[in-house]
Amino acid sequence: MRISSRAPFAITLAAALLAGCNLPSRLEATAAAQTAAALTVEAALTAAAPLKTPTSTTAPFPTLPSVTATVATASPGITSTSNCDAAEFVTDVTYPDGTEVDAGESFTKTWRLKNTGTCSWTPTYAIVFRTGESMGGPAVQSLAGNVNPGQTVDLSVALTAPATNGTHTGGWSLRNSAGTIFSKFFVQITVGSGSGGPFAVTHVTYSLSSWSDATHTDCPRVTAQITTSGPGTVTYHWVRSDSTGATNTVAFDAAGTKSLNYDWALGSPHAGETNWVGIYVDEPNHQDFGHREFTTACTSP
Repeated sequence: MRISSRAPFAITLAAALLAGCNLPSRLEATAAAQTAAALTVEAALTAAAPLKTPTSTTAPFPTLPSVTATVATASPGITSTSNCDAAEFVTDVTYPDGTEVDAGESFTKTWRLKNTGTCSWTPTYAIVFRTGESMGGPAVQSLAGNVNPGQTVDLSVALTAPATNGTHTGGWSLRNSAGTIFSKFFVQITVGSGSGGPFAVTHVTYSLSSWSDATHTDCPRVTAQITTSGPGTVTYHWVRSDSTGATNTVAFDAAGTKSLNYDWALGSPHAGETNWVGIYVDEPNHQDFGHREFTTACTSP
């Protein structure tokens, strides 16, 4: 039997058609396999790659220099001092600096001081000569009474002007009961050629006594001794701890001293209180000449 040459061709064609029918399925399978492989690689790369920290665009804060605090400490050489004994110079009650005095003339220099310390000055305290010219004054002179903190006191020393012309200065201080010197004050006078200078009150000193009459007994009397440099009339008024008196005058025929009394009928209820009486010179000095303190008062008749 003869086989036609067209038979093999037909068989080959049929096989090709059958293979063509299955082509889409194969292509889809291949694509799916490639996609799965790609995802697997991507996952592996993601797991292996480290996370990146976002980079800030803000400039970093500058580094500040360190600061070391320094605490001031007191110098070891400085120590506190006691304020027990302290004095403040208030005024020259008599013979202000530069006052003219005759050669060899006796005079009384008075300073007014205030106790600015915390301790009372007692009669165990003293005025002491310290430097310069003593002018015949005492080397040591005890205080006459107590001066409590805050009180003022007039301190006087009796002096004699040197025989030579010129300016003469002496320095004085206070000394406590332990011998410690504190405070400084001075006397400075000018000795001329025999002239005491223009008419003036040179100094005033005070003393305390008492007076009585028919209705008063042992009342306080303050006596002021006024000294002038020459002849003239002094205008003055009394001042006391609670009032100011009227103006009066006293005439001097020559240089010298006159005494004036102030009698105060201070009632007994005021006994023990500190009161004072003094003189203010209106002419020619315009000067406060201090005062005398006391604690006495009238007693019953």
